[in-house]
Amino acid sequence: MSEVYAVRRTRLRECCNAGGSAAALVSQPANVRYLAGPAPEGAVLLLGRTEDLLVCAGPPDDRAPHNRPDEALRLHVMPGIGGDPAVAAAGLAAGQGADSLAVEEHHLTVARHREIGSVAPRLRLAGIAGAVEQLRVVKDEEEISCLRIGAEIADQALGELLESILVGRTERHLALELERRLVDHGADGPAFPTSVATGPHAGRPGHRPTDRRVEEGDFLSVCLGATYRGYRCEIGRTFVIGTAPADWQIELYDLVFSAQRAGRESLVPGAACRDVDRAARQVLDSAGYAEALPVLTGHGVGLEIDEDPQLTPAAMGKLDACVPVTVEPGVHLPGRGGVRIDDTLVVRPEADGGPELLTITTKELLAL
Repeated sequence: MSEVYAVRRTRLRECCNAGGSAAALVSQPANVRYLAGPAPEGAVLLLGRTEDLLVCAGPPDDRAPHNRPDEALRLHVMPGIGGDPAVAAAGLAAGQGADSLAVEEHHLTVARHREIGSVAPRLRLAGIAGAVEQLRVVKDEEEISCLRIGAEIADQALGELLESILVGRTERHLALELERRLVDHGADGPAFPTSVATGPHAGRPGHRPTDRRVEEGDFLSVCLGATYRGYRCEIGRTFVIGTAPADWQIELYDLVFSAQRAGRESLVPGAACRDVDRAARQVLDSAGYAEALPVLTGHGVGLEIDEDPQLTPAAMGKLDACVPVTVEPGVHLPGRGGVRIDDTLVVRPEADGGPELLTITTKELLAL
């Protein structure tokens, strides 16, 4: 992986040099990991004029060799306790003779800005905006492999839950059990807080589990994800509890399923992000559910659970091959519940078989 990290840092350096900065400070945790590998909490990366450094308050954990930063980088462990690695890195950049430093403005607090000015008053700060985030959009096959394994773990955890007795258990209990199963099967942890929603809560985006108990005839919607080696995936499914689904449940489910399929089939290299959103949204809109739709149809995933690209009506840009995204349309009817179907896929050209589905749990409307 050292060569991969080195290539990524070279690409960022070229971007910074083109903007007139000979040094760069990367402080956003996911961006540090992308460029330097797993790093101690709070570590920052300095792309210096003479040497690149990973600046941190303490050394990596020697007990986890697979979770260590790039060995090609020199670690600069700060002496004492309580210092800010970003401020220390700015001082090191000035010590290397840099007169300007590109920083991630979206992650640089006012307090840090002031402290950098005090330790390196002659250092001009410039912005690199979301340069690293843009580098992260297209994934290499190693990154996709991590997402694929995470998806397998999430599928396995969800499949085991569906084989257990659900009636009478609370949303909160089921969510905790799913997160435990993710870790049991090898995940670093959940990719985001697991959502379990029953009855009138079902299908609500971002629902936080409550003490409501599962009842016969409920819709049960579940959204979970696994983190594996830092990479995060997502899956969402909806089921009916106990009895055969009611006619309105079948109708609503079939509609959301059709919308999700339309979105998945639109995932081709070169497709406009808003066209993918439109493909799914049109199905639900034409059935009269415009007011019940979420603000987006999907988003990118990777080292963060919500990355670019965004699949929204106003989204700009087009999809590239090897970009992993979610497709997650849903409808929530206040007081009744609803349906959400959510997959993680990788954009692939038609010659390679089209979009690669990572989350494979059945999308059949099961009665559990």
